[in-house]
Amino acid sequence: MRKDKKDVFELPLKFIFTETGASVFMRQNKRLVRMKMGDYTEEYGISLEKVTPASIQRMLIIDYISKIEVSGVEPVASRKEIIDLSKLIVYGLLYRQHNIAALTRILAAEPVKKWNRANPFTVLDEKTQFKEGFLELFLRGHGDEIASVRKDILKPIAASIAKNEQLQPDEKNIRMLLCGKFLDELNPIIWFVLLKFKGSPDAGGGRSLDFFTLVGEIRNSLAEFLEKSVVAEYAALMIIELAVNIENSNMLREKQVLESGKQIDMRTILADPNLRSALIEELRRKNSLVTFSWKIGGGSSSIGTGGRFQLTLYDKDSHFQEIRDSIETKKMTDLSRRNLSDLYQDLARKGADSELGLYYLSYLNEACERVGVKFESMVNEVQDTTIITLSFSL
Repeated sequence: MRKDKKDVFELPLKFIFTETGASVFMRQNKRLVRMKMGDYTEEYGISLEKVTPASIQRMLIIDYISKIEVSGVEPVASRKEIIDLSKLIVYGLLYRQHNIAALTRILAAEPVKKWNRANPFTVLDEKTQFKEGFLELFLRGHGDEIASVRKDILKPIAASIAKNEQLQPDEKNIRMLLCGKFLDELNPIIWFVLLKFKGSPDAGGGRSLDFFTLVGEIRNSLAEFLEKSVVAEYAALMIIELAVNIENSNMLREKQVLESGKQIDMRTILADPNLRSALIEELRRKNSLVTFSWKIGGGSSSIGTGGRFQLTLYDKDSHFQEIRDSIETKKMTDLSRRNLSDLYQDLARKGADSELGLYYLSYLNEACERVGVKFESMVNEVQDTTIITLSFSL
C-alpha cells in the first residue's frame, strides 16, 4: 500500500462471505447478521465502519469474501477511498488468480512431468498431500534460497520494466511492487518445486536447465497478470465516474422537484456549495445515494467462475421506500436493458458532464481486449432502480 493511502477504510462496508469464510467466522463464535443488499436480497454477513486494507485483501486472496457493498456515501467526498477500495479488491482477485495460474503452469511443465514419470510413488500434482505444517516449516527453513530464486525470477522483469519508455516512473514502481506481491502470494508448493529443481549433481550444484524452465513459467505467468493489472485502475475510475455522473443527475432532478419543475443547470448547483450540500442531504434522507457493490467470482467451489468479478451501482430514487422488500414477489418482470453508452448519453441530456466517463469506457474496453479479459457492461432498470453492472472475466 502506498504511503499516500489511508491505513484504515472509514466507510459503511458490508461483507458477505463464501461458504468457507462463513464457516471460519462461525467457528470463531462471530455472529453473522441478516442485511438488506442493493439488489433487494437479504444475506448474512457483517458490517464494519472501519477496516484495514490488508484485512480485506487477505480475506479476498484466501477466498473468504463473495461480495462487498458500500451504501449511503457521497461519491465526490469518498472518491479516493472508493477508488482505492475498488483497486484493492481487483488486485486481490488478480493475486489469487495468478497463484492458481502459476501452479497450473508449474505442474504442467515438462520437468515436473518427467519427474512424475520417473517417480510414480512421489508424484507432484494438484492432489499431492503434504504433512500438516510441512510446507510452512519448509519455507522458514529455506528463506535464503527462496530469496535467491525470487531474484532469478525478477531480474529480467525488472530490467524490462526499467527500459519501458511508455511507463512513467510511478507506473514502473507500481509494477515492481505488484511483481513482489504476486510472488508473496505464491502457493508454498510452487517454492517447494522450484527449490527441488534448482540444482542437480550433473550441473555441479548450480542452476539446472529444468529449474530455468520452471522459472520461465513463473515469469510468463507474471507477465500475463502484470498486463491484466491495468484493468484495476480503469475499472475503479469507471465506477467512480459513473457514480458522480448519476449523483449529479439526481441532484438536478431533486432541485427541479423542489423548484416545481423550474429549469436549472448543473453548473448552478456545482457553483453553490451550500445548495449542493443541501441536495446531497435530501438524497441521503430519501436513501437515494448510489450504492456500490463488488461481487467476486463464484467461489472456489464453482468451476470456471473464480476469475469473475462484477462492479455494480444501484441508483435508487425517492420512491425506493415504496418498493416491496421481497424480490420474490417482484419477479423482475419489468426488466429493461440498455448499454453503458446509452446511459451516458441520457446523463448528458440531463446536464451531467459524461465526456470523461466515456473516455474511461473506451480505455477500459481497449485495455480488456488487449490483455484477454472479457468485459461486458449492462444497464438494467427494475421499477425505481437503475442497476449498472460492469462484468469482468480474468
